[in-house]
Amino acid sequence: MRLFIAVDFSELKNYFLNLQKLLPDAKLSLAKSFHITLKFIGEVPPDRAENIAKRLKTIKFGQFAVFLDSIGVFPSENSIRVVWIGVKPEGKIFELQKQVDDALFPLFKEEKGFNAHITLARVKHIDDKKGFLERLNNIEVDAEKIEVRDFKLIKSTLTPKGAIYEDMAVFNSQ
Repeated sequence: MRLFIAVDFSELKNYFLNLQKLLPDAKLSLAKSFHITLKFIGEVPPDRAENIAKRLKTIKFGQFAVFLDSIGVFPSENSIRVVWIGVKPEGKIFELQKQVDDALFPLFKEEKGFNAHITLARVKHIDDKKGFLERLNNIEVDAEKIEVRDFKLIKSTLTPKGAIYEDMAVFNSQ
């Protein structure tokens, strides 16, 4: 099974769907689920998922709030592959991600270059990068508040119509 660990932002799904409608013209694959991936695990056998969940249960964190920030792109403006939304402040998300890494060490390598972001779209092709970026930079993101009360171990099943996500375990704040 294919697994990842994330903070779910589905409470703002309608807001994100409306932002997607504002994205400039390009060949895009729009996200249907909105979350910050704390760690992508990948393919593991089912019995290993139980051990992962057991380790994640040891994580202690307090509830905290983040606010939506600005739109950005990965990996760079010259090679746009993902359109995303950042959050502020990032400190507590970074702390939680570090705890996830620590709990899963040595089963999995430490996450390198973690960036707290919510994917809006994957970019397949852009005819006019300069125009795309200009229009993208004109999209205003409201500083919507999100209370982070938990994180999840999520199973991702890839299908021709996109990924199907299933919560395997939920880990609540203390």
